[in-house]
Amino acid sequence: MPATDTIFITGFPGFIAARLVRRLADKDTRFQMLVQPAFMAQAERDVQRIAEATGKPPDAFRLIPGDITAEENLGMSLADAEEVQRDAGIIFHLAAVYDLGVKRDLAMKVNVAGTQNVNRFALSLRALRHYHYVSTCYVAGKRTGMIFEHELAHDAGFRNHYEETKYLAELEVEQMKGELPITIHRPSVVCGDSQSGETAKFDGIYYLINYLRKRPALLALANIGNPAVRLNIVPVDFIVHALAALARDNRAIGATLQLADSAPLTTVELFDHIARALTHRPSFVRLPPPLVRTTLEKIPFTDLVTGMPRVAAPYFFIKQEYDTTHAVELLRPHGVACPPFDSYVENLVRFIAAPDANLAGEK
Repeated sequence: MPATDTIFITGFPGFIAARLVRRLADKDTRFQMLVQPAFMAQAERDVQRIAEATGKPPDAFRLIPGDITAEENLGMSLADAEEVQRDAGIIFHLAAVYDLGVKRDLAMKVNVAGTQNVNRFALSLRALRHYHYVSTCYVAGKRTGMIFEHELAHDAGFRNHYEETKYLAELEVEQMKGELPITIHRPSVVCGDSQSGETAKFDGIYYLINYLRKRPALLALANIGNPAVRLNIVPVDFIVHALAALARDNRAIGATLQLADSAPLTTVELFDHIARALTHRPSFVRLPPPLVRTTLEKIPFTDLVTGMPRVAAPYFFIKQEYDTTHAVELLRPHGVACPPFDSYVENLVRFIAAPDANLAGEK
């Protein structure tokens, strides 16, 4: 098998990584997936499902024990490392700590030092032709206004250590663009699949959905959104399709692409779309945004009542928008575009409202 048809992926069996492998699993592709030993059993089950769904033999999916926090060959055995160095033509680096409440030491170890280790290992790949790094739009931290794809360095500060360390990690990758064929991808807030509603985590927009589900007929009456704030939501299938479409697209080399909704809704509009999906009617009144923000961020025990952890509340008040000009330009020939939220919100609500079996593994 030609080296350029071998893809090395970190972050498997994570929700995005597993779906990406399935999307990329054409007849001419092999995979080398770096898997932490603690997740090897799950990875083996996922590979079996992917092999059955795609018709590819299980041995096309090579699970390699390792850890991006290990400086020496990402914790791989010498034989495994040499195989990757010889064969891998494409890298997707997705492994990271995505928890908004993560402690700084852990975030620095995984997100920053781990990315430095992947960068260093990438330099040793003899057949490498494209390195894809998955960052986040929230490297913008506390900046406000329009955030452009070519912008990164700032001193506006951050809301949490997740944002800070993803920013520091992206700086590390950005500095390698002169030495490696790199594309940086910045997703905005990722939710479930636009078709099935399937998700692995009930965070982000799900905090608002779950809040309304507590007592839909009552809570849907008073809109707690802000007409001046847009929350940028993208479904996981859009992210996966975008990454897969650009996997071998040389036009993306050297680019930083914001994989976001080009026409994001205000939180007032998001609230009403969810309210309609649950009650078939929009909200009746709008609560003053300053009152809502004070309630969510400062009043004790509000998180227990609303179901929204305090660390997540600021994301519903960020006056930030993300330019997607370059991403849209590169994705258009591939027929990939972010669907509007109102076209799939009912699927998100339907999945989360399904029998408890859907939720058992996510609590």
